[in-house]
Amino acid sequence: QVQLVESGGGLVQAGGSLRLSCAVSGRAISTYHMAWFRQAPGKEREFVALSGIGGSTQYTDYVRGRFTMFRDNVKNMVSLQMNSLKPEDAAVYYCAATQYLKRTYVSPDEYNDWGQGTQVTVSS
Repeated sequence: QVQLVESGGGLVQAGGSLRLSCAVSGRAISTYHMAWFRQAPGKEREFVALSGIGGSTQYTDYVRGRFTMFRDNVKNMVSLQMNSLKPEDAAVYYCAATQYLKRTYVSPDEYNDWGQGTQVTVSS
């Protein structure tokens, strides 16, 4: 069983930056696809970024060029550097993991393990 713990959320002004971290225990993330999702009030959970087992990264169009996902297989953690934050980026951000992607990495249903989430608030 994999345990994921996010940290780094908080309140930031529009245009500012935050770095989220996800510490993983129980299994080595080198055999996991790792992803970040977010969920705003009243909205569905949506894909933000993926770090694949082979090292590839994918981003939703909404954050590409502003967010960067990092993977550290030695420290067994992933992080999400978020720059140029916008009020619409405000949400609870979740770290997710799966060993197998069956259909599409953007679907929350693909991921078996989730963290508890960390709140990101962006003031305008």
